[in-house]
Amino acid sequence: MNMSQDGMGYMTPERQMIRDAAREFTMKEVLPLANELDGPDGEIPMSLRDKMVEMGYFGITIPTEYGGMGMGVFEYCLVAEQLARGWMSVASIMARAQGGWIKSCMPHELRAKYLPRVVRGEFLNGTALSEPDTGSDLASISCRAVRDGDDWLLTGNKYWCTFADGADYLLIFARTAPPPSAERRGDGISCFLVEKERGSFPRGMTGSPIPKIGYFGWKTFELALDGVRVPKEALLGEEGKAFPMMGRGLETARAHTAARAIGLAQGALEDAIAYAGERRQFGMPIAEYQAIRFKIATMATEVEAARQLMYYVCNEIDLGRRCDKEASMAKYFASEMAERVTSEAMQIFGGAGYTKLFPVERYWRDARLTKIFEGTSEIQQRIIATNLLGKSEVESMIAERAFEKQARKKVGVSA
Repeated sequence: MNMSQDGMGYMTPERQMIRDAAREFTMKEVLPLANELDGPDGEIPMSLRDKMVEMGYFGITIPTEYGGMGMGVFEYCLVAEQLARGWMSVASIMARAQGGWIKSCMPHELRAKYLPRVVRGEFLNGTALSEPDTGSDLASISCRAVRDGDDWLLTGNKYWCTFADGADYLLIFARTAPPPSAERRGDGISCFLVEKERGSFPRGMTGSPIPKIGYFGWKTFELALDGVRVPKEALLGEEGKAFPMMGRGLETARAHTAARAIGLAQGALEDAIAYAGERRQFGMPIAEYQAIRFKIATMATEVEAARQLMYYVCNEIDLGRRCDKEASMAKYFASEMAERVTSEAMQIFGGAGYTKLFPVERYWRDARLTKIFEGTSEIQQRIIATNLLGKSEVESMIAERAFEKQARKKVGVSA
């Protein structure tokens, strides 16, 4: 049964129109560019970003009073899935807009200043969250922020900051106070909005590109901060209280990652079906062979199962219900599924799949990343298990050791 047309009511006529328009946009505008530009030196062109502005894709979740579409996470992920079917990096650049922290942490006058610029594609962000020694354990952030008069000085290192050079501002997470206990290791982390010029870094910051095997179209950076000065107004939200907001934001981020993974798998599935109908071996199309037919049946089933789980999570988020367990399930299942499906598609292509002549190898490379970013598959399993079973003794021991390690560090913070 296709839930998109059943009594659950997820796919309204309006949502179908949004999905179909995004599909048409992707096949006409995104996919040809991806096939041409995907590679270490290729970049998403400004002309495509301008067309995304015309479609409203930088303001899907931004309220209409600021020029946005005023829609929900469901519509956001519908569009992301379709864009990822063409090029995952384009689906990801939407996440550089939407104004999440600006919407939730800034007063109306500042939202009125910034959000219309976000909608117009003029104020896109890069997020500096991970660090060389801090990936999945976000509570162990050691980049620090200290007061200097009316300003803040940011010092430390950040890792995996995609689009850091092209962004108009960076969201930098830094510790403004040491954690009070092992149970509250996330306390004392704050978020700062650091404005910058496109194509450069602010004074006191340097960036080094990290070589990647995929996720092309933009660069990913390691950042070194040496006393980056920002005004007190750069602090977003309450000082030391960014960690709980990170958790709430990750529900949407994981639904978005699930959507991207599904889009990649859908692209690989469609290409494999088309190729199987054209490729002839032993006097007939390979689509006639049961081995290929069963592969495609399994691939299609897994794609649709992931899609329906993603729909459910998006609906729960838009209804304001907590769904951290379900968001982790969607991200975990969809990303694992995407790697399997894209790999099977390459198998159907045979030797041709292991060339640059077809997009399927790009889907496969990018799908592999979805199992890592926004929390690895293992972290998603841990979240799911903790929700079902409670914390294990090992988790408690890890938290205690991390707290002890943090306590031994000299963190220069003001009271």
